[in-house]
Amino acid sequence: MNAGRGPSIRLSVLMFPLLLAASGCGELAVLPTEPEPDIDPSATFTRVQNEIFTPNCTVVGCHDTVGQQEGLVLTPESSYTMLVGVPSRQVPSLDRVEPGDPAASYLYRKVTGSSIVGERMPFASPALTDAQMQLVRNWILRGAPND
Repeated sequence: MNAGRGPSIRLSVLMFPLLLAASGCGELAVLPTEPEPDIDPSATFTRVQNEIFTPNCTVVGCHDTVGQQEGLVLTPESSYTMLVGVPSRQVPSLDRVEPGDPAASYLYRKVTGSSIVGERMPFASPALTDAQMQLVRNWILRGAPND
């Protein structure tokens, strides 16, 4: 008689976690996500242009009208239209800037050095400071408006 109960007991033990998850207790397995820190409303495209692109990226031979590295010109007249919603040449599956999503924005990856092809940017200048990278991140999180 015990031989007949053995498999059903083992099956019950194996099914318990599945039943527990199906009964609503499975919510405990969901890891909480950290809320996004407050997005700085002063993180505007004008600031990104003036504080990052113009002094660091538009040096002769880089992302100026002469150099146009990777077909990207970061002068005030051109940068926005060449960045937002435009596929990256190095990783075409990623836009240069994907509004609202820094991780999917190749520009953000290039300045942080995360999952990129080639060199971290800016190449000819020192790396951006944490505050400058946060400015780019916050601008993208704000939806990358042209403000």
